[in-house]
Amino acid sequence: MNFLTVGIICLVLILLFIFCYYQNNKIDKTFYQIKNNDAEKSFRIVHLSDFHSKPFEKVLKETKLLRPDIICITGDYINDHCKSKDKMLEFGKKLVKIAPVYYITGNHERRLDNFDALMNELEQIGFNVLLDRVTETPYCAILGLDENQADFKDYKARKKGTFKYRNMGKYFQQLSEKNKFKLVLSHFPENFEGIKELNYSQYNFDLQLSGHAHGGQWIIFKPLFSPGQGVFPKYARGTFGERPKLIISRGLGNSEFPLRLFNHPEIVIIDVKPE
Repeated sequence: MNFLTVGIICLVLILLFIFCYYQNNKIDKTFYQIKNNDAEKSFRIVHLSDFHSKPFEKVLKETKLLRPDIICITGDYINDHCKSKDKMLEFGKKLVKIAPVYYITGNHERRLDNFDALMNELEQIGFNVLLDRVTETPYCAILGLDENQADFKDYKARKKGTFKYRNMGKYFQQLSEKNKFKLVLSHFPENFEGIKELNYSQYNFDLQLSGHAHGGQWIIFKPLFSPGQGVFPKYARGTFGERPKLIISRGLGNSEFPLRLFNHPEIVIIDVKPE
């Protein structure tokens, strides 16, 4: 093998590394505007999802510049190996200085043996940890769901159609009694309307924010794969419905599969205004 061939191989590898780094670290910002009768005043939500233990400093800078009234994190903040937990706790301390943070669990946190201790640590740094609970802010009422669809055997059962979903009706009933803009945080976007009798879209609320699907991981004309939905997932990005409306974040980090392709990390910004 001559020097020219070696040089070409090295150049190709360098370019491939730069391309992959860009795909996984270039952050997209996606803006939505919602006009709503229940909104008492205008406010901005920054929606972050699926960090998977990656303390994205650029996300901090971008979020601060966006000046949100509230920040919503829809699960998988820390991955199922509890990797970089201390770094993510320090990262969270910086987030709560920007705006109040409302957080729900994802499948990764639910796999952890130290789940309860981690929830306490997140509360201690200032996160509002919502485990099947409704809370009120000056802008809206928020229902945070702890769906606990975490085990790998759950994925197999969902694929077979034998998984037994929890009935979340009583929590949606509590939310419906609030005379404010009604926001739902759910890690799993397919639960909005992709499950039969227990789908969330049947309930009285305004907006659901979800993540989990990582935008399908690779987007080749359409999203390619999501755990729980399989190949060509429907609920991987974008919006569904009007009222209630679902907005899905493509997420920020990666879990077991290390590469995003044509599917940059995403910050979602929602401006809610009175009708």
